[in-house]
Amino acid sequence: MTSQSEERSGLSSPRSKITPEREHELYEAVLDLLREGGYEALTMEGVAARTRCGKSTLYRQWGSKPQLVAAALRAQRCVRFSGIDTGSLAGDLREAARAGAERGDRDSLLVQALAHAVLQDEDLQQALREALIHPEISMVDSMLDRAEERGEIPVGHPAREFVAAQIFGVLRVRPVLEGRRPHPAEDTAYLQRFVDICILPALGLGAPAEAAAADGR
Repeated sequence: MTSQSEERSGLSSPRSKITPEREHELYEAVLDLLREGGYEALTMEGVAARTRCGKSTLYRQWGSKPQLVAAALRAQRCVRFSGIDTGSLAGDLREAARAGAERGDRDSLLVQALAHAVLQDEDLQQALREALIHPEISMVDSMLDRAEERGEIPVGHPAREFVAAQIFGVLRVRPVLEGRRPHPAEDTAYLQRFVDICILPALGLGAPAEAAAADGR
């Protein structure tokens, strides 16, 4: 027999289809709970309570907590770098820095929440990579490919393989080093200086005069 909570949720049988809106609501609740308390504290009961959905429905649809979390991660696959094409590598990388900083808090909290769990579950690890890591690498690679086509950097420059790791590694480790939460405005300025002073020179482009002057103060 269908429970009242399941009837209210509109998910009344194993064969019932979840509307895209309802699925989005469930996934957002899962990710918010992860950011708030971490993976170990996340429970199917907590998700059910947050979304007013029957716990049995969650198990029928996703089977287990790791599968639900993996689905939620894949559903929010990062697209924040789509459309970045300023016409120059310097402009593209500065925009990537800005876009990364704007979501730095939310993404960093997810990575921290799943840090231990992904070592124990390969599917979770892959889902995290698909949601956050692969899109970052792919978009930066596209920027570098265009720069090669324009002749801005030599094809196969040895520094190019480190660009994505430098930008997003710095973004995620800085709050730990400085003991604070990410701050979009401050992190944008910091990352854009990092691009100008560290990444562009490594690619043979040189730091803009204004960035070098700011670094010398």
